[in-house]
Amino acid sequence: QVQLVESGGGLVQAGGSLRLSCAASGRTVSSYGMGWFRQGTGKEREFVASIDRNGGVAYYADSVKGRFTISRDNAKNTVYLQMNSLKPEDTAVYYCAADTDRAWGSTKVRDYDYWGQGTQVTVSS
Repeated sequence: QVQLVESGGGLVQAGGSLRLSCAASGRTVSSYGMGWFRQGTGKEREFVASIDRNGGVAYYADSVKGRFTISRDNAKNTVYLQMNSLKPEDTAVYYCAADTDRAWGSTKVRDYDYWGQGTQVTVSS
């Protein structure tokens, strides 16, 4: 079993920055692809960013490319999402997820086995 706990969400003005953290426990996630997803009110959960097990390859949704950066520290069993130049449309609950079957960082919700409880990000205009 893998437990994932997100932190770092909050309320920020448009143009501001936040850094989300995802701390894993129960098992090391160093061999897993990891991802960040988000879900706005009344919307489906969508892909934001993912990273391979070594942290060398990352994928981003077009909507966040150039503004968000995903990274990981396998020694700390933690994944991060640095979010800059935030926009009101980034408002959502952000979830961290682990894909135990793939090491490269899938962009698909259905590929992820373990999910955190989510952290709210609200961007005011």
